[in-house]
Amino acid sequence: QVQLVESGGGLVQAGGSLRLSCAASGRTSSIYAMGWFRQAPGKEREFVAAIRWSSGITAYADSVKGRFTISRDNAKNTNYLQMNSLKPEDTAVYYCNTIVGPNHYWGQGTQVTVSS
Repeated sequence: QVQLVESGGGLVQAGGSLRLSCAASGRTSSIYAMGWFRQAPGKEREFVAAIRWSSGITAYADSVKGRFTISRDNAKNTNYLQMNSLKPEDTAVYYCNTIVGPNHYWGQGTQVTVSS
């Protein structure tokens, strides 16, 4: 079992920046990857970014490439999502996700609101 706790969401003007954090606890030694998804009102949850825990290899949705950066601190079992040049269309609830063996675990979500 793995527990995820997100932090760092909030309200920001277009063009601004925010950094999200996701701290994992529990069976952290078996983490394969961590990432972020987001869900805007009336829309399906979508992939944002992910990072392989051992190698640090990253992947991004096209909509955030060049603006968002995912990183990790293995010692703290924490990953970070640095979001720059935010746009109103980035407004959503952001969910941290981790893959441990065959299982996916989710955080409770953190709201990011970008005003125009």
